[in-house]
Amino acid sequence: MNLLHIETSGKLCSVAWSTDGEVMFAKTIFEPMSHSAYAGAIAEETLTHMGGTPPDAVAVSAGPGSYTGLRIGVSLAKGLCVGWGVPLIAVPTPEVIAAMAQKVHRRTDCLYCALIDARRMEVYATLFDGNLKPLCETRPEIITPESFATELADADVCFCGDGAEKCRDVIRSPRASFLGQITPVAAEMVPIAERAYAERRFVDTAYFEPFYLKEFVATTPRKKI
Repeated sequence: MNLLHIETSGKLCSVAWSTDGEVMFAKTIFEPMSHSAYAGAIAEETLTHMGGTPPDAVAVSAGPGSYTGLRIGVSLAKGLCVGWGVPLIAVPTPEVIAAMAQKVHRRTDCLYCALIDARRMEVYATLFDGNLKPLCETRPEIITPESFATELADADVCFCGDGAEKCRDVIRSPRASFLGQITPVAAEMVPIAERAYAERRFVDTAYFEPFYLKEFVATTPRKKI
């Protein structure tokens, strides 16, 4: 099984190729928010590196995350799927973040709360148990000292993702730990995408839309050029 993975939900742009669960090639662009410039190029580089044969499916980060980044990644993935005639797999971004956090934290006896920065003191939050089973739907959350008090009363909680750092000085529970440096990349999508492929959990290439959670709101630039 050969899968192409595209991750553009956050600040980084990355593409990976996996064969039977093993990452064969991966590239990440560390220039923030450069998806439009690099996503297509590194997808082409990945395909060339792997010999030019199309994959069995394309997996793409489904969000929530950057509105523009998600649109770029999903548009690229859809175009490749249509051109190659292969199915599309949507990988929820919080699942990737939680899986990456568990690799670092190395615990299965705590909860994992994936937090995606939504500006100011708002995050998109998804709670997982120690085996990374989702315990709730992803929801917007304004971070206050009382946030996740119910969960923290009963269990240790590892807050992870780019929204976790803003919580460090607000959520003061001794049962809370923070992994703010966790940023999703394409290579970490592999196990989730592999399971989806095995279970034939594909999305409709024509009608699939990223999980924005909120509608995009255009703002007026502060400086006029």
